[in-house]
Amino acid sequence: MNHDRAPQHLRLRRGAYLLPSVFTIGNILLGFYAVTLGVGSSFQRAAVMIFIAGILDALDGRIARLSGTASEFGREFDSLADVLTFGAAPALLSFLWGLGELGRIGWLVPLFFLVCTATRLARFNVQTRVVDSRYFVGLPAPAAAAGIASILFFAPDHQWRAWVSALLLIALLSLGGLMISTFRYHSFKRLDLKRRWSYRAALPLALVLLVVAYHPPAAFLAVATLYTLSGPSTWLWGYLHRKGGEPSPSTDPPSHEAHS
Repeated sequence: MNHDRAPQHLRLRRGAYLLPSVFTIGNILLGFYAVTLGVGSSFQRAAVMIFIAGILDALDGRIARLSGTASEFGREFDSLADVLTFGAAPALLSFLWGLGELGRIGWLVPLFFLVCTATRLARFNVQTRVVDSRYFVGLPAPAAAAGIASILFFAPDHQWRAWVSALLLIALLSLGGLMISTFRYHSFKRLDLKRRWSYRAALPLALVLLVVAYHPPAAFLAVATLYTLSGPSTWLWGYLHRKGGEPSPSTDPPSHEAHS
């Protein structure tokens, strides 16, 4: 009986290790598909692919931790997938949207964003010190990609061409810089959905859902903007109210818990 169970147990373990990789492969698929949609000028659909890939990226790490199947291979595989989906795809989509018509700056700025994404992920892979898992150190790559995708989702058809082109250039530069910064961003890893919340929390939640239902592109752009600004704003608030020479939270070494 024990001999029969052992192979089954090993098969289950192999399956458990495979499960996070399935989500990572889905991440790669969506990133590549987003680029193909951009080639066909379907930028709003391409942005949706980036959003969904961000959800898959969050799930693969959580599944690996919950199932005890986290591994060095999975970590490297996930980072390589993120370079494609959250680095190359947003950069190429921005170029295809219209930045390519700006000449050299039209491809150098997206390249800067891509290099910053790769740097952010490489830094994450070599981090060894564990600090506060409630925070990411530097803007996570999926959030940066969502910021670019939200702009394309908001203005997919070259509306206000000059303004959106300028916004894309500024976003690519600023989001790239924030990825390699040491500003802290809330990770929401310790958000307890089982905890009882006050009924007052239902009102702002309802307002958010109404805004999303009424104008999804504006809602996604607003959420991405608020989260992007939360890191520098938190640092500035702490800097202005710091007493006794306490170190700024953003100067702590990068956390091993910080997601890519």
